[in-house]
Amino acid sequence: MPTAIAVTSADLVLPPTDPGTPHATVLPAPDSQSLDASIADMQQLLARYGEVIVVCPTSAPAAVEQRLRTVRGLLESDRIALVRTDLPPLGAAVLVRQLRQLAGCDFSPGVLASAARLLAHYIYAGAVLGSVSRLDRVPVSLGSHLKSWLPGAHFAVLAGPTPQIMRVGSGEETLAGPEFTTELLLARGQLQTDWPTSHLVPRWRIQGAAVEAALPESSPGWWGTGKLVEFAAYLPDLPVLYQLVASVRRETCHWCAMELIGDRCGFCGAPLHVGAVPEQGGRAPGAGAHSTARALGAVGHTDPRAIGTGRPAARALEPGVQVAGDLP
Repeated sequence: MPTAIAVTSADLVLPPTDPGTPHATVLPAPDSQSLDASIADMQQLLARYGEVIVVCPTSAPAAVEQRLRTVRGLLESDRIALVRTDLPPLGAAVLVRQLRQLAGCDFSPGVLASAARLLAHYIYAGAVLGSVSRLDRVPVSLGSHLKSWLPGAHFAVLAGPTPQIMRVGSGEETLAGPEFTTELLLARGQLQTDWPTSHLVPRWRIQGAAVEAALPESSPGWWGTGKLVEFAAYLPDLPVLYQLVASVRRETCHWCAMELIGDRCGFCGAPLHVGAVPEQGGRAPGAGAHSTARALGAVGHTDPRAIGTGRPAARALEPGVQVAGDLP
């Protein structure tokens, strides 16, 4: 039975890449479901799958994360992973689909949960915007803000992995793209432009034609305007994704005993102890940087900074809710 992948919004569920891609469970919003019902739903997922990985964008309302932490706290369960992502809506949906693809493989739940941070590094998520005057999630210079008031001005914005902004048609160099073969997903809003297909496809090593999807409902709010065309370039092939994750050294979390890759447990959020001993059959200590480089090299990229630093997750409960124990 694959690990359950749950999401906090239907926007995060893209069509499967193939019939073998597991489905994602959409958790109702706190304002549409009682706390008791949320607990019952989570209990059913745990009973069926054993472990649950919930992807919750950092842009989601605070009440959404609070509900998830309350449910986890009341269940006193260490089998629920809360994965946060800073990716914009379409990029976050791509990440969820990649996790769904990998959930059908032989990765343990702990590796799958901690792999989300690695995978996000290889999703080039951005948008073409009719204005950047209300864009507050990507650094925008004063000059770009002023130019956005010019009639007909369009801006190409890359939110990740490295933020970048340029005015379309200004003669500047294009957005910095991936150094490996990708597919391009588009979601059209109210802006009429073919810039992503005419400009990015030939420069970003896009294989095949761009695929179009419905614009996520949360995209106008994330980007600050409904006049946009959102895009995301990503690794589409499951064998490449599998090799990318499998090539990274695995460790065992000292707190919850889950497997992990990188330096933070995907379930409890505890940081990796320096000098931790790999599980039996794992790579020798000190091989992490080299194995990561090999994994990145498999997709034509040699930047080893795929996984950042972290700290244990904090617990937050809904007002008026008390639990006997505490979670890390």
